[in-house]
Amino acid sequence: MPVMALSDPRCFELAEVLTAPLAPAAPSLKLVHPTENTDARRLYELEQLEVSFEQETGALWTFMRPRGRPSYNPDLLTDFHAWQRGIKADFDHRPEELKYLLLGSRTPGVFNLGGDLNLFAAKIRSRDRAALIAYGESCVRILHKNINTLGLPMITIGLAQGDALGGGFESLLSFNLIIAEKGAKFGFPETLFGLFPGMGAYSLVARRTSASFAEEMMLSGRTYSAEEMKDAGLVHILAEPGQGIEAARDYMARNKRRHNGTRAIFQAGREVNPVSLEEFDRIVAIWADACLQLSERDLKVMQRLVVAQDRLQTTAQAAE
Repeated sequence: MPVMALSDPRCFELAEVLTAPLAPAAPSLKLVHPTENTDARRLYELEQLEVSFEQETGALWTFMRPRGRPSYNPDLLTDFHAWQRGIKADFDHRPEELKYLLLGSRTPGVFNLGGDLNLFAAKIRSRDRAALIAYGESCVRILHKNINTLGLPMITIGLAQGDALGGGFESLLSFNLIIAEKGAKFGFPETLFGLFPGMGAYSLVARRTSASFAEEMMLSGRTYSAEEMKDAGLVHILAEPGQGIEAARDYMARNKRRHNGTRAIFQAGREVNPVSLEEFDRIVAIWADACLQLSERDLKVMQRLVVAQDRLQTTAQAAE
């Protein structure tokens, strides 16, 4: 497939992010002290994740606060692994208390922009396939555990108060329910620099819609509105800008008496359309091999996108 020219406006359509108002502060929460287990204690002290448990609703609210560019840097992935271990450690002995797991973002106008593109470029230039595989396998292990709700009887909610691109959208798709604020954009930009989203996109979009739509999304490289994703069945609830948290609260209130049945329906869905870790790993290997086929020009397109997004993030932060 031909590489997009650096001047192609689609390269910079993808960088028009980080300009929405800062996501509303987390609601006032009644905290429950974790157990004495080390992983459980650390759950509430993670560097790039803000985690609070609300006893009244049984909701564990989590917001990403990534360092620098809002992407899945390796340290943020480490925090996510600790987050999952901590949830298991804190709630395995009291699973009935955890009814909802929610993930949002504190970055203005952005849920997450996906993979660590600077890291990818460095590992591609050094021909380090093992490092690319390790990064991808780390991502899909987090994804796979989230798809299976960590083995706990809860409902998971992805809260997109801003853009979810590439791996950011892949991670959202691992939640039972996606709430998106109007104005948020979604898509897989990887084809703009000759790559494809290799950490769950095909598997999850195809299962929720169709293989043809998954391929259309990935091959086009275009961005989609929250409304388009709702029509496609990938977003479940639309919220007005700035109202994502309230939409999540409204859903939990309306679903209070139906939680058990709703959770069981999502569990049944995993039986009907299971996705194995082995499938994810095989696709990660395809992705890593595709990475090593990228040209220097492809890498320059990738890094031009990073620079444009970083510039917009700096502008948005200065305007706060």
